[in-house]
Amino acid sequence: MKTLEAISRFVGSTFAYWVLLFAIVAFIAPHDFVWIGKYTVELLGVVMFGMGLTLSPADFKEVFRRPKDVAIGVVSHFVVMPLLAFLICLALRLPSDIAVGVILVGSCPSGTSSNVMTFLARGDVSLAVSIASVSTILAPIVTPALILLFASKWVAVNPVSLFWQIVQVIIIPIIIGLIVKSIFRGTAKTTSKILPLVSAIAIVAIVAGVVSGSHKQIAATGLLIFLAVVLHNVCGFALGYLLAKITGMELPKRAAVSLEVGMQNSALGVAIAKAHFTPIAAVPSAIFSVWHNISGAILASIYRGMNQRRQERAGHADSSGTLDV
Repeated sequence: MKTLEAISRFVGSTFAYWVLLFAIVAFIAPHDFVWIGKYTVELLGVVMFGMGLTLSPADFKEVFRRPKDVAIGVVSHFVVMPLLAFLICLALRLPSDIAVGVILVGSCPSGTSSNVMTFLARGDVSLAVSIASVSTILAPIVTPALILLFASKWVAVNPVSLFWQIVQVIIIPIIIGLIVKSIFRGTAKTTSKILPLVSAIAIVAIVAGVVSGSHKQIAATGLLIFLAVVLHNVCGFALGYLLAKITGMELPKRAAVSLEVGMQNSALGVAIAKAHFTPIAAVPSAIFSVWHNISGAILASIYRGMNQRRQERAGHADSSGTLDV
């Protein structure tokens, strides 16, 4: 078990590289990975089950202890990302299938790795976990509504069908995870230490399956999709930080809100696209999954440096004050 825990920590800390590696390999050798596409929903269910095993009542106490901060993060996420997606689709004049895919990923709840990035950034992890948890719970209602609002310009949208699918692939696995954790506390606690490995494998497999199944479309439109994804993600980070700053949050909270706003549960976007739209509509979510783990790690490093300088200035000010006395 200790070996598995060590591997899990290593894979978790290098997750972005594994996603990128297997995305490239799946693009080069698509026939070896295309079969994985059939299991997207099941793989996402595994990830969400793992999330359920890690959740605790403490994660939701923050909602009641500081509802304003959590509300700012959740509302910012569900306003900034879908609106940005819609504007980018219009600005770049994206083809309908790709536009729908960009809006799908923009309408999803916070990403599964955003909490890890907040930890690496020395941000407010408790706030990040609460924002991610609340946005995930709200997803069955909010995500279909946002897709209907922004994507109906390009395609017909059935919000009821979307609602039931999100309940099946997100809410039910999380509830099962919570039940298993409450019944088998000791085993669940031990198992949770290797969950980063299991979740990483599942997400890497989802990305590889989409890339392999859509490699021809990616070859034809990949640069355009990549541009849309990068703009979407980077602007989401920036606006999340700006909104947190405007509302008076300190740097650790700003880092948490920024990362929670800009990082999406792109695996859910893949599952929705494959079930309700076209295969190419899943590609923006797959590329987002690769890119936001790289950009999130880079931004976490920047925020960590900002936090360190902030603490050094605070320490210097304290020392100066002591000397003056």
